[in-house]
Amino acid sequence: MRILIANDDGIASEGLRALAAACAARHEVYIAAPWHEQSGMAHALNVHRPIEVEEMPGVALELGAVAAWRIAGTPTDCVKLYLEALMDANRPIDLVLSGINRGANLATDVLYSGTVGAAMEGFLHEIAAAAISLDIEADYAYERAAELVVPFLEQRMAERADAPFFLNVNFPQRLRQADFQVSRLGRRDYENAFHQTVQPDGRIFYTVAGEIKDSDDGPHTDLYTVAQGGISVTPLHTDLTDYAALEDGLKK
Repeated sequence: MRILIANDDGIASEGLRALAAACAARHEVYIAAPWHEQSGMAHALNVHRPIEVEEMPGVALELGAVAAWRIAGTPTDCVKLYLEALMDANRPIDLVLSGINRGANLATDVLYSGTVGAAMEGFLHEIAAAAISLDIEADYAYERAAELVVPFLEQRMAERADAPFFLNVNFPQRLRQADFQVSRLGRRDYENAFHQTVQPDGRIFYTVAGEIKDSDDGPHTDLYTVAQGGISVTPLHTDLTDYAALEDGLKK
C-alpha cells in the first residue's frame, strides 16, 4: 500500500515521525508536510502565491520513507500539491494520513483543524483518508498510538476497498481501552476565547485562548469516548447540504 503522510504541526513534529516510521515498516510511504506549524488552518489553500517546496532525502532515509518534502504552505496545500504535481502517476496513493497531531481534534473543532483539512483534501481526490490526533497531555507516546492505528487502518482498507472513507481518529489522555469506537461529533465551545493586550504605544492585540466548554458530550459522542479512555473514530463527509431544509423547499 502507498501512503501519503501530512500534518499541520510541521515536518519536524514527533507525531508525524512516529506515524511515518510505523507505516514505513509495512508500506510504501511518502511525506509532504508543512515547513512550519500550520495549526488552525482548516482547509485553507494558498491561491496566486508561489509555494516553496524542498525535497528532504535525509528525513526520508531516517524514517524509512521513499521520499519526503517540506512545503511552505498549509496542510491542504501539502496534500493537494503532492497529489497533483509531485506524485508519480505510475505510483498513485492508496491512503492519505494526517497526523499524528499534538492535541485532540474533537467535536466542532474539526471545522478549524488543519489536521482534518489535510485528510479532507485526500478524500476530495477520492482517496481513503484519516486524520489522527493524540491528547496533548497523553500519558503514552506517539509510537504507541501509531502502533495501534496502523493495523486498524489496514483493516478498514481491506473492508472498504471499493469506497474511500474519511475518518477522524482521536486517542485519549489515558488509554483505558485499546479498541476503536465509532462515535459521532459532539459540540465544543470556548469561554473567554479572546484575551486582550494593550501595547505601550496604544496598539491593541487579541490572542485566541479560552476555557473549553462542552455542550454535547453524552454517550456515543467523540468527547464521551475519549473521556472514558477509548479511541474515538468518527466517519466524516464533505457534503454540507441541509437535506431536511432541501426537502422542505422542494415540497413548497
